[in-house]
Amino acid sequence: MPSDNVNLTAAEWNVMECIWEEAPQTAMQLVARLHDRVGWAKSTTMTMLSRMEKKGLLTCTGSEKPKHYATGIRREDAVRQETKSFVKRVYRGSVGMMMSSLVEQQELTRGEINQLYAILKKAEEAEK
Repeated sequence: MPSDNVNLTAAEWNVMECIWEEAPQTAMQLVARLHDRVGWAKSTTMTMLSRMEKKGLLTCTGSEKPKHYATGIRREDAVRQETKSFVKRVYRGSVGMMMSSLVEQQELTRGEINQLYAILKKAEEAEK
């Protein structure tokens, strides 16, 4: 699946987070993890795995049981696309408006401020 087309639902994020933490995993390992995390029944997890495999979000190896699932996409790509979508939807594409909102809503630690400066400096250098 192309990294620029990653649009995960909240339920898909639950599955992907489990697999990104440790891959590959069997269906039964995912059933147990997702039951513990979000209270899903086995049938819910199995339905999600099947749908996500068809969408290309997951890969499944093994023709016999147990099948092993891994992600078909990198976490970084999913986060990048989710961030773009969020900024476009909520802040009309304005990163400045988003940053202003974040700064006004909470106190930033010195470490977080330094991180932001480093990110901006990197962006500035990349622009040259």
